[in-house]
Amino acid sequence: MNSELPKAVVLLSGGLDSATTLAMALGEGFACHALSFDYGQRHLFELQAAGKVARAMGVGEHRIVRIDLSAGGGFGRSALTDRIAVPKDRPDSGGIPVTYVPARNTIFLAIALGYAEVVGAFDLFIGVNAVDYSGYPDCRGEFIRAFEKLANLATAAGAEGRGVFRVHTPLLEMSKAQIIRKGLELGVDYSLTHSCYDPDPEGLACGHCDSCRLRRAGFAAAGAPDPLPYRKT
Repeated sequence: MNSELPKAVVLLSGGLDSATTLAMALGEGFACHALSFDYGQRHLFELQAAGKVARAMGVGEHRIVRIDLSAGGGFGRSALTDRIAVPKDRPDSGGIPVTYVPARNTIFLAIALGYAEVVGAFDLFIGVNAVDYSGYPDCRGEFIRAFEKLANLATAAGAEGRGVFRVHTPLLEMSKAQIIRKGLELGVDYSLTHSCYDPDPEGLACGHCDSCRLRRAGFAAAGAPDPLPYRKT
């Protein structure tokens, strides 16, 4: 990792949004520390994908933080962490879906903020999206602005004026098709990513959960083939 470049902490889930965000951070000249979470999710295919993406992009450091947000860890209440059915072919009702993990982005950003202060980074990148999002309140610009204010109030680095923390959301106002086109322009290998909420034991995507449907529609709108294999239904 080039020590002369400004440092950034990038949240990397293994999905196409976070992979594109990482590519954009690298393209802006940041030395990126990728941060992923083993948070008690029902499958770990996304973490495997995150590792592949980090290696393919030449990230110098990729850390996986373990924190249990499932019912077994005393939290739960999400189809992503517990034995709750993942909705398929869900109509766009505008409500908060059962795949919402309580306060997940707040928790992830808080840990990323602590990590950033330790490694001397003042820039955090997260691939939230408010255009094609599936109803998650912690993907909105209002939340990001509030967290950025908190980051500069709650840290020694911020209080002592050593720098100003910024939370970058380069995908916030982009459609899924725009995100995919940008990633392809930057050379992102989307065959390494994983998006499905409910893959089979071999990791094949279901094609019908909210995440799969947004991904497939995005590739179709971008006029590009989706390299992710889907299981036959």
